[in-house]
Amino acid sequence: MARLSVVLLLVVATALVLRWRRPAWYWMTFGVTFAALRVSVRYASGMDACGLTVPPSRWRLALSRMSNRPTPGPRAPRILRLRPTRTGLVLRLKLRPGQDAFDVSATTDRLRHSFGMYGVTAREIRSGVVELRMTGYDVLKRVQMPAKIDRAPMRIPVALREDGAVHYRDYRAVPHGLTLGATESGKSVYQRNLVAGLAAQDVALVGIDCKQGVELFPLARRFSALADNQDTALDLLEALVSHMESVYQLIREQQRISVNIPDAEIAADIWDLAEDMRPTPVVVLVDEVAELALFASKEEEKRRDRIITALVRLAQLGRAAGIYLEICGQRFGSELGNGITMLRAQLTGRTAHRVNDETSANMAFGDISPDAVLAAIQIPTDTPGIAVAGDSTGGWSRIRAPHTSLREAVNLCSKYADRTPDLPALAAFRPAVSPSASGAVRLTKASTATA
Repeated sequence: MARLSVVLLLVVATALVLRWRRPAWYWMTFGVTFAALRVSVRYASGMDACGLTVPPSRWRLALSRMSNRPTPGPRAPRILRLRPTRTGLVLRLKLRPGQDAFDVSATTDRLRHSFGMYGVTAREIRSGVVELRMTGYDVLKRVQMPAKIDRAPMRIPVALREDGAVHYRDYRAVPHGLTLGATESGKSVYQRNLVAGLAAQDVALVGIDCKQGVELFPLARRFSALADNQDTALDLLEALVSHMESVYQLIREQQRISVNIPDAEIAADIWDLAEDMRPTPVVVLVDEVAELALFASKEEEKRRDRIITALVRLAQLGRAAGIYLEICGQRFGSELGNGITMLRAQLTGRTAHRVNDETSANMAFGDISPDAVLAAIQIPTDTPGIAVAGDSTGGWSRIRAPHTSLREAVNLCSKYADRTPDLPALAAFRPAVSPSASGAVRLTKASTATA
């Protein structure tokens, strides 16, 4: 008996220590079992308390009267599947007639308390079927990406969502993106994760960093073109527009429009071309868009108008040519001048880190979802990297990118430096990287390129 008491005491102590120091380990060893039992026991009463039950049907009432049985009670949605995951539970429900997926979404916070979980999110799988993703602990406190990640061309895992799922940046589904955030909010780490994920793929990286290149220059070995000032940025963007036009000419030549060609083989963008003649896709990263839009003289205003015009053209026409924009900034409002709101309307993917005011959050999500605006302004200052990600469909979620140091990103870019493509249209903007780590390099337009 004494030995059994000692063993139980050790098990309880181990569970408490794991829950405090390693919540992920605690969940996989003890938490998932306790949570599944809680959900099973509390399900009917919890659904009834949250108003997610319906009265019994008429035939059930008639059957109970005919058989002199007690009147049946209200019925909760039927459980189709309860599946444990590395971060929580997935509960798939079949709604009763008269119920709506919005009813479940509106009560997720109450369900979180009813089931004793850290977080609950709901999404509709198909008509009448709703999936509840429940997390057993704060997965964003210490981000750990899963070992198995679904990788695909132009699809980068960049962060972890609050429901435990991986957040991907899929450029073929969402061609252009906007990332907002105040200083020290985590934008740079998010950008490093993008570069680190793209470095291993067959893609050309183009960077515009008007802070004299301090953010993107350390990663220069994997960039096909870099600009560190407004003048070079203008030349680079206009060169990209010319490259885009030449790609469209190639697509026109290879469209294969004929009565004998099936519709699926007719080329409309670079992904419809044969692999041996497909141009290399290009991802353009703009570190601080406000530096491209500010001006102090008439000459600078003309340069600014040309820069914004080129960005708008790339945003409107670049997708089919395989040119994708990733624009970062602290603010992105109409105060930056003409054409800014037109450019913002083309940036489908929106990510907002901690912002200093509600107006900045409205710049990202005001035309998408008021709930996302509220979530963005509630991000605390002591959790850098927390962000709200959404798109034009109105869906959004809280995410956090794993911390990637500048040294880790530099090592990855150096590792995959041999994958850096040489684009003739951008050869003049190829960064001249010194073989010595301490060598000073200016990222200006040059007539020759050095690997």
